[in-house]
Amino acid sequence: MLETWLPLLGGLIFLILGGDLLVRGAVGVAERLGVSPLVIGLTLVGFGTSMPELVTSVQAALADSPGIAFGNIVGSNIANILLIAGVSAVIFPIAVASSALKRDAVVMLAVAVGFAVLAALMPMGRIAGAVFLVGLVAYIYLAFQQERSAAGHGAVFDKSAALQAADPALEPGNPARRDRSVFVALLIAVAGLVLVVVGGSFLVRGAVSLAQAFAIPETVIGLTIVAVGTSMPELVTSVIAALKRQGDVAFGNIVGSNIYNILGIGGTTALIAPSAVPQQIVGFDNLIMVGVSALLLVFAATGLRVARWEGLVLLVSYGVYLFLIWPK
Repeated sequence: MLETWLPLLGGLIFLILGGDLLVRGAVGVAERLGVSPLVIGLTLVGFGTSMPELVTSVQAALADSPGIAFGNIVGSNIANILLIAGVSAVIFPIAVASSALKRDAVVMLAVAVGFAVLAALMPMGRIAGAVFLVGLVAYIYLAFQQERSAAGHGAVFDKSAALQAADPALEPGNPARRDRSVFVALLIAVAGLVLVVVGGSFLVRGAVSLAQAFAIPETVIGLTIVAVGTSMPELVTSVIAALKRQGDVAFGNIVGSNIYNILGIGGTTALIAPSAVPQQIVGFDNLIMVGVSALLLVFAATGLRVARWEGLVLLVSYGVYLFLIWPK
């Protein structure tokens, strides 16, 4: 049992700790190179909480475990909405800006539909991966233009703000980084990268061992244990935002994470290690992902908030989802 659970838990710890160090180091290097705080926030900080999902999915795909690779992506999106948005709304109702609803939540639903349709029609090859990554670059560029024109904060900005609220060391111009040289910041980033890569390897190995030991399909492990584990940074940042009554930030963090997961992580995984999405995910879980994305959109559109009772509905729905996919 230790051979199964130790790599799994150790991998998660390494992933989360390494992701934090990687982002801190990268932010320090970028600041020293004169990159603007807005660009740092929308890219390095905004992508920070998605590092565990990225490394895990890529390594799983390289290890010929597409069930874990794509299960992690789809399962994380489902968990972000049903589990994380549910918990956040129960703590404090999530306020939703109309601009974020029309702009970012619609994009989240659109990319979920696009992924589901593409996965049903063809394997996730390098062309699909490149298209997703180009879409992510375009989305970040538009977010940058929106922030510069003061058109209202978008999901990418809120995702960055949520992480900075949870970890003040990532705030722009933090005094703790002022005396740090580029070399030291680079060392921290490299150390974080090593931990992330090692953690991803451990997590995938533990997930495969768990599936084999208990005769559970790898896809189910990817959709549940791996997906929830790699989504822990999003859970922490969204809960902190909810406790601070920053519901709009919590909403943006969830929506932004889902967009990053499909365009960034799905795109990178397909580009590096092309593979077909397992039929279980194509025929069921992708449809659930699209359905709960639409449900969150409906909840957010009614009164521009996700109320506590709606949060409870999301949480109960997650329990039902886990019951349906877990082997009986």
